[in-house]
Amino acid sequence: MPTIVPRDKAIMRVLRPIIAMGICLSLALGASAQTLDSSDSSEYLIKAGFIYNFAKLVGWPQGAFAQPDSPIVIGILGTDPFGGIIDRILADKQIDARRFVIKRLKWGMDLKGCDILFIGSSEAAHLEEVIHALKGLPVLTIGETPGFARRGCIINLVVEDNKVRFEVNLDAAKQADLNISSRLLALARIIPQSAADAR
Repeated sequence: MPTIVPRDKAIMRVLRPIIAMGICLSLALGASAQTLDSSDSSEYLIKAGFIYNFAKLVGWPQGAFAQPDSPIVIGILGTDPFGGIIDRILADKQIDARRFVIKRLKWGMDLKGCDILFIGSSEAAHLEEVIHALKGLPVLTIGETPGFARRGCIINLVVEDNKVRFEVNLDAAKQADLNISSRLLALARIIPQSAADAR
């Protein structure tokens, strides 16, 4: 059994480099990845940091937000793996004048009010329906399940060799009218969308 680092120490140790990432995502991620420590919570501290930086490095189309200070709404669909971690990380964060609002959602609820939608692994069976419901809308979909990017999710977070990495489906981003920074793409694994899911 691995040694579990006390929660507060684990949070502080992983949170410091995540906050420091800023716009220079590559500095914090090294070779497009962030190594996990022995604590299960560290995975979701790192993933929450990724989501924050994705929000900074993705451009939404004009008119996607009603006002210059309209919040960036992050929906978490399905079983929430973050607990309160993502709330704490984003509590005092803003992008330009936009703060973050976190919503926990269940299958069947309206997803169209989200700017970012994290699709939990519990929703694998509903992924195609979720993608279809959001078709043509400027919503950044983020998953964490193998195959999600190929099935139409824009960004998929994967754990390989004890490191969090990410995949990007550019076709899905284009369909959502989202502009992904070249700095982000330089660190990503680009995944083509399957022909069946592109229809």
